[in-house]
Amino acid sequence: MNVALLSRWHVHADDYARAVHENDQLTIGLVWDEDAKRGEEWARELGVPFECNLEAVLSNPEIDAVVVSTPTNLHKEIILAAASHNKHIFTEKVLDFTVQDCEEIYEAVDAHDVMLMVSLPRLTEKEFLAAERALAEGWLGKLTMIRCRLAHNGAVLYDGKTEGWLPARFFNKQQTGGGALIDLGAHPIYLTNRLAGKAQAVSARLKRSNPNEVDESGAVLVDYQSGALGIIETSFLSHGSPFQLELYGTEGTLLCRNGSIQMTSMHHGNGEWINMESDLPDVSTPMEQWVAQISEGVMPTITREDVIQLTKINDGAALSDLEGRRVVFEL
Repeated sequence: MNVALLSRWHVHADDYARAVHENDQLTIGLVWDEDAKRGEEWARELGVPFECNLEAVLSNPEIDAVVVSTPTNLHKEIILAAASHNKHIFTEKVLDFTVQDCEEIYEAVDAHDVMLMVSLPRLTEKEFLAAERALAEGWLGKLTMIRCRLAHNGAVLYDGKTEGWLPARFFNKQQTGGGALIDLGAHPIYLTNRLAGKAQAVSARLKRSNPNEVDESGAVLVDYQSGALGIIETSFLSHGSPFQLELYGTEGTLLCRNGSIQMTSMHHGNGEWINMESDLPDVSTPMEQWVAQISEGVMPTITREDVIQLTKINDGAALSDLEGRRVVFEL
């Protein structure tokens, strides 16, 4: 399949270009970018043509699919246009800012029979797979609490610098829709959602500091219909913060920290702490799943429900913080 790369705006754009290049079934055909100078430079680096006209890209019969790494506020417009030209779509998360917009995007891709993949990579990684297995086997009993934290220091200003290693455009609220929670916090949100089930209410506190207009740290409490309480943490201001996923149940506990996965259970290992990193299934990356769905009809493990519920929590958390109240979802 011949792929057009749409924008280098997102910090993961180069990762996606590399993944396309390394996939035997994909070829980079050309580059488009809303910033022509940036796009031309990227195209030169990749050794492919740059096209400044998006309509020309999408109407090109030699292009089969697109990878979208644009500002989030352009996702809907570009994805709808790509779908109308029967192009398959791989996109950075989040899909869009509201559940309604996400649903309209899915209606369009269904109508044009194209495959849309939103990159939620931690649903394919060992921490999630171990947690999913522990719950499925009943080793934790009834899940009562789940905590997930992902943070880095991308907004910290060191040595008198005017910005951190995250580009300034990541703090443009119009383009991003938010800060740490909608971006980095997306991973803890979709992991917690998948493991705990559907949410019924959310409470959030988001912290901002001048001159940034978006949150740089956030903490979210989610009440799930299953009875579990979710604790979601994220930050752009944390040096050396490890990825953490913790599940607590009536009959066991599972702790993931920086690649280590440990569990204690009444039903497994005589109640001792045991290593859970072995005997886990191999799950394809989001891009590999996208290609398999297009070429072989293999249904991905990353679902539209994951994508929509992610936006639902983000939207609810932003409202909770804005109005200083608990937001209850319609069931």
